[in-house]
Amino acid sequence: MTSEIVFHRPNYARALAQQLLQPGPLDQGLSSGVFLSGIRRIGKTTFIRQDFVPALLDHGALVLYVDLWTDRSRPPMTLVQEAVRAAAAELEQPASTLLQKLRRVKGVNFGAGGISLGVQLDGLGTPSGATLSDVFVEIVRKAEGDVVLVIDEVQQAMASQDGQDMLFALKAARDKVNTATDLPGRLLIVGTGSHKSLVTDMATRRSQAFAGAHTASFEPLGKDYVEWFLNRVEAAGLKAPSLQAAFAGFRDMGSRPEELTKAVRQFQDEVAAGRGVDADTVFATICATLTTAAAELDIQSIEDAGELAVLAFSRIAAGQARGLYAAETLASFSESLGREITANDMTPAIEKLVSANLIVRKGHGYFDIADPFVKQVWLRHVQMRQSLIGGHGMQGTEPTLDV
Repeated sequence: MTSEIVFHRPNYARALAQQLLQPGPLDQGLSSGVFLSGIRRIGKTTFIRQDFVPALLDHGALVLYVDLWTDRSRPPMTLVQEAVRAAAAELEQPASTLLQKLRRVKGVNFGAGGISLGVQLDGLGTPSGATLSDVFVEIVRKAEGDVVLVIDEVQQAMASQDGQDMLFALKAARDKVNTATDLPGRLLIVGTGSHKSLVTDMATRRSQAFAGAHTASFEPLGKDYVEWFLNRVEAAGLKAPSLQAAFAGFRDMGSRPEELTKAVRQFQDEVAAGRGVDADTVFATICATLTTAAAELDIQSIEDAGELAVLAFSRIAAGQARGLYAAETLASFSESLGREITANDMTPAIEKLVSANLIVRKGHGYFDIADPFVKQVWLRHVQMRQSLIGGHGMQGTEPTLDV
């Protein structure tokens, strides 16, 4: 068993890196940008930093990483400019790990003195200084290959004018690099985010800088992760449930590593107290309790959006993702709420759900639940309340759902 404290996903990382850097006939559009979205706390950042960035480096790409979530008080443009300066400074150091890695992977002799860019970075972003386009052209030229800029929690850029300006500046840089005929590589932008609706909007709305970029869902951790985690638990001399019970609980808790850790920690207390005779049943109860606690927060966020938003969310969760503005839907909602509901009423209710990252636009008038875990929680909540009132619906709250 490995003593690694991080679960690595090399196959997933290599597949993504190869698809980006060595695109097949159906992957050419990835050069416009790639946006990966995934629900909260499922290991996106760990995967990006521990597996995906190294996989890109192994393919000979120069990688710049920016996290817009770590310090939200700082402008996104500043964070990107700092990442560019840091990469340039490292390339200038002959003994730097990054430069040695590029030498080894690419088989290129960059000289004994490191790589010195032909642009001044002190004035980067100032009216008289170099632009991001100028800098990235120079980096691609000197690094003799592809440059990948990875932006974690990229949706944060949409929260300010500075962030919007940064995205358009990066698009201009991407276009300048990728349309040049004399450069040895491309500039590729990869964004990841937990707000699925905003990430999707970045790639689908025409007004956005990266409209037309490729979007994909982040692949959650699977049974192999749970097995690895249980092996570490047992190697530490602690008690663990069966793999089957642990994986079932992990999925019920939204495939979140932190929740699995909490569950196994509580499991130790149950075993110590002599209540772990039927270990799997005990563990399932713990997972159900943690799921309920998390569910209460999610349910509250839905109900806080207002009664009309609740009706809309319930309809989408039940599989009726279209027709929210249809006459029959508005009539049904009007009857449920005891007042007339119009399309003008529906729009702000929908926007509340989108802003709260509860639903995501899939197309014109077409929506889906952003987090499958929240959908599962809500349907259970609806089913439980319907059973309490004899299956006649929750008057004034949400419609009767066939679940």
